[in-house]
Amino acid sequence: MQAREHSRLLHAADVTIICFGVILTLLSLGFAGRVPDWQVLSILNCLVLTAIWVMAHAEAATRSRIVRIVHDWYVVPVIILYYKELYYLIGPIRGGRDYDQLLIAIDRNLFGTDPTGWLTHMATPPLTELLQIGYTSFYLLFILLGWELYRRHSRDNYHFFAFLCTYGFFLSYLGYFILPAAGPRFTLHDHVLLNSELPGLFLTPYLRWFVDWGGSVPTGIRNDVAMAKAQRDIFPSGHTMMTLVMIHYSFRCQARVRYLILVVGILVITGAVYLRYHYVVDIIAGAIFAIFCLLTSRAVYLFIRKRILGSAEP
Repeated sequence: MQAREHSRLLHAADVTIICFGVILTLLSLGFAGRVPDWQVLSILNCLVLTAIWVMAHAEAATRSRIVRIVHDWYVVPVIILYYKELYYLIGPIRGGRDYDQLLIAIDRNLFGTDPTGWLTHMATPPLTELLQIGYTSFYLLFILLGWELYRRHSRDNYHFFAFLCTYGFFLSYLGYFILPAAGPRFTLHDHVLLNSELPGLFLTPYLRWFVDWGGSVPTGIRNDVAMAKAQRDIFPSGHTMMTLVMIHYSFRCQARVRYLILVVGILVITGAVYLRYHYVVDIIAGAIFAIFCLLTSRAVYLFIRKRILGSAEP
């Protein structure tokens, strides 16, 4: 079987993941002298790329519904996996340099103050609880919209959505390399005091722990130690970027959950600053990245389908 015939078994999201996996592997190899775990990361990426190839061929060979579902939905854990891989790459490659002071200076020039500090004067436990629930729900919105598209629409629509998610998230990941920063909860505030300074009602401490856990932030340690271990993932705001992308696509597809995504999306973007996860400039950058993603995604998708996969336009 020729290379083009092999590639036709892949989806556009597969190609996007493979390309980004190659980029991460090349970074690991190119900076092997700085990245302590470069061998493990390189092997892991090779295993992921091999698994994608095997899944695509297994789906074509077996016509198994289970294999098809796994092939369609594996993008979720891989997006998370690559996000965690950044933790081991950005610090060593960028020499441990952070750009929080630059982001703080931009916010102060724009607003004359620190927006996270100013919003503290408006804080109430019910509002904090609502925004924390909304912010954390960001992780579920993709599953919710994806599941509706998967069940109600053609697979082509779902495959474009899967591609859009991988393309968008990977664009934001590249942004993290440009301006790595920890965020205002560490620099302008004391992360250890967050629950006492910005209390919620019932769920807020547990949801904060979940967000911290996802961002590699340990609990029960000093602010400076927590900041040193935190993921550098705030510029651009991936929450803002991908929320705007989801809102746009859900309305474009007339999804039943589009209004829920809109309401929760507003909570996510508002909570990003109110809850001290992001500077306002991160939100602005996230919006710019979202616009770029939406303007280029269809052209990139069609290029992959036509030129790489050899498929007709859906």
